[in-house]
Amino acid sequence: MEQIYLALVLAPLFGSVIAGVFGSWIERRVAALVTIAGVAVSFVLALVVFKDTVLDGNLINGNGSVDIYTWMVSEGIQFKVGFLVDNLTASMLLVVSFVSLMVHIYTLGYMADDHHNWPAGSHAGAYGYHRFFSYISLFTFSMFMLVMANNFMQLFFGWEAVGLVSYLLIGFWFQRDTAIYANLKAFLVNRVGDFGFLLGIGAVLFFFGSMDYLEVFANRESIVGKEVEVFAGVPWSAITLICILLFIGAMGKSAQVPLHVWLPDSMEGPTPISALIHAATMVTAGIFMVARMSPLFEMSETALSVVLIIGAITAFFMGLLGLVQNDIKKVVAYSTLSQLGYMTVALGVSAYAAGIFHLVTHAFFKALLFLGAGSVIIAMHHQQDMRHMGGLRKYMPITYWTSLIGSLALIGFPGFSGFFSKDAIIEAVHASTLPGSDIAYWAVLSGVFITALYSFRMFFLTFHGPERFRDSQHDEAHGHDDHDHAGHEPHETPWVVTLPLVLLAIPSVVVGALLVEPMLFGDYFSGVIHVLPQHDVLAQLSEGYHGVLGFVLHGMMMPPFWLAMAGVATAWFLFLKRPDLASVIADRLSILRRILLANYGFDRFNDAFFAGGSRALGRLLWQKGDVSLIDGTMVNGSARLVGWVSGIARHFQSGYLYHYALVMVLGLVLALGWFLFF
Repeated sequence: MEQIYLALVLAPLFGSVIAGVFGSWIERRVAALVTIAGVAVSFVLALVVFKDTVLDGNLINGNGSVDIYTWMVSEGIQFKVGFLVDNLTASMLLVVSFVSLMVHIYTLGYMADDHHNWPAGSHAGAYGYHRFFSYISLFTFSMFMLVMANNFMQLFFGWEAVGLVSYLLIGFWFQRDTAIYANLKAFLVNRVGDFGFLLGIGAVLFFFGSMDYLEVFANRESIVGKEVEVFAGVPWSAITLICILLFIGAMGKSAQVPLHVWLPDSMEGPTPISALIHAATMVTAGIFMVARMSPLFEMSETALSVVLIIGAITAFFMGLLGLVQNDIKKVVAYSTLSQLGYMTVALGVSAYAAGIFHLVTHAFFKALLFLGAGSVIIAMHHQQDMRHMGGLRKYMPITYWTSLIGSLALIGFPGFSGFFSKDAIIEAVHASTLPGSDIAYWAVLSGVFITALYSFRMFFLTFHGPERFRDSQHDEAHGHDDHDHAGHEPHETPWVVTLPLVLLAIPSVVVGALLVEPMLFGDYFSGVIHVLPQHDVLAQLSEGYHGVLGFVLHGMMMPPFWLAMAGVATAWFLFLKRPDLASVIADRLSILRRILLANYGFDRFNDAFFAGGSRALGRLLWQKGDVSLIDGTMVNGSARLVGWVSGIARHFQSGYLYHYALVMVLGLVLALGWFLFF
C-alpha cells in the first residue's frame, strides 16, 4: 500500500509540474488533460484506499502509520515524512479528490476564455490557462500531504503549502488591484493564525519530545497537571495552552471570528478556486486538524469551551452577513463561514464525528453551490450582482435544478445530506453540558432560520421573478458597462460545466442517509477519534436513533425543520410576493444593514489599527531611526564631527616654527601637570 499512498499524493504534483514548468512548450489542452489525469488517478487510488481501509478494515502496520523516510535527526528527535491512513484519512482523501476532480473538469469550461480577462499581448494572460491548472493541482497535492501526515512537521508543511497556493490562486488575476488586496489580506491573516499554530507545535515538541502523532497521543497523560507561565505569575495548564495555540491555527485556516475576514475577499479569485478553497480543502483543514487532535483536546474542557464559543459566534453572526450581500458568490462565501461555525461548534462539544460528517456533506453541496453560481456567472456574461438577474429558470434548467438541490441540502431539508449532519450537530450541542453549550445551542438554532432565508433569497432572486437582466443589458448597450456580450440571452452552460453540477448533486442528496448511522452511531471512527465518556454526547443521541427513516421523522418534528421552513417562506414572501416590503424593511433597519454591510467594522478596524498602525510605525522608524538616527547622526553626524575636528586641527598646521614650539611647550606643561596632580 505504500506505493499506492505515494502515487496518490504525487500524481497531482506531477501534473502541476508539467503544466507549470513546461506550460510555454505545451498546448492548453495538454496542460488541462495532464492535470485532470493526475487528479483522476488520485481519485481512483482514493477509492482503493477507502475500500482497503474502511470497508475491509486493513490498517498498514496495524495502526495505519508508515514512515517513508527520515528527513533529519536533531538531538535525538526524528523529523520524518510518512502517512497515517485510517478511516478519517480515507474519508478526507475521497472527498478532496472527488471535489478536486469536479473542479478540474469544470475549469475546462470556466477558464476557456480567460485570455479576455488580461490586457492585450499579456504574457501572463497567454499562459494563464496553464498556470491555473498547475496551481489547482498543486493545491490538491498540498491538501493530500496535510491530510495524510502522521507527524506535526509534515502537517505544518501541508498547512503552509495550501496557504501559499491559495495566495497565488486568490490573486490569479493580479492585474486587478482588488485581487492583490484580497490575496495579501488572506496571506497576512493566515500568518496570524499560523504563528499560533507554530507555537502550538513547538509546545508539543517541548513537552512530548516527539513530532509523531501516535507517540504524542500515547503519552498525553504524562503532561496532566503540568503548568507553564505564559505571563509572569500566571500559570496555565500545559495541555490547555497546546490546544488553544493549535486552535488559533485552525481559526485562521477555517476562518473563525476574528480571523474570518480573509475568506469573503477570496472571491476575487476565479470561481473554480472559490469552490475548491471553500468546499473540501483549505477551510476544512482546521476542522480536520482539531478532529485529528481529539486525544489532546479531550484533556482540556477550557480549550473545548473556547472552540465552542468561537464556533457559535461564527455560525450566527457570519450568517447574518449573508442576508445583505448582492454578489452571488459572496452570499455563498458567508454561508461557508456560517457552516464552518457549525462544524467548530460540533468539535467544541466533543461531537467530532458530527463535525467531520458535516464537513463531508458540506463539501458536496457547497462545491455544487459555488459551481452553480459560476454557471450563472458564465450565462450572465460575468455579471455577479443578483439584482441584475431573475427569471433564469427557463434558460438554465440543469443549473436551476442542481442549485435547488444544493440549497435544500444547505438549509437541512429532510432527506438531503445537510439535514442529517446539521440536525446531529444541533442535537449534540443541546445534549452537551460543557460551559457555553447553552449559548451555542441558541446560536446554531437561530442560524437555521438565517441560513434558509439568505439561501432562498439568493435562489429566488437568481432563478425566479422578473428578468431584471434585460435592464442591465440596456445599460450595457448604452455604454454603462463594457461587457463584450451585452444584449445576449442567458443560456445553459457547456457540458464540462453542467456535468460536475450533476455529479455533485447526487452525493448532496444521498450521502447523508448513507453515512449517518456508521459515522455518528457506529464504530466508523473507533480508535481514530477519542472522546471521554463524560463528553460523549453522540452516545446519548444514539439511544434514540431508530434508523434513517426514524431520524427523518424525528427531525421533522423538531424546531430546526420548522425554522428552516419559516426561512424559506419568509424569503418567498419578501423577494417574490412582496419585494416592495423587503425594501421597506431594509430602509427601516438601515442602521443594522450598514453594520452588516461593513462586516461589523472588522475590516475598517483592521485597516485602521493593524494596517494603519503598521504603516505609522514604519514611518516613525523611517523618520526617527533611518533619517534622524542612522543618516542624520551616525552617517552624516560622524562626517560633520570629522569636519569640525579637522577645521580646528588645521589651525595648528600654520607652517610657523614658533607656533609649533608653543604647542610643544603647552603639551609639556600639560604632561607635567598630569603627573604632578594625578
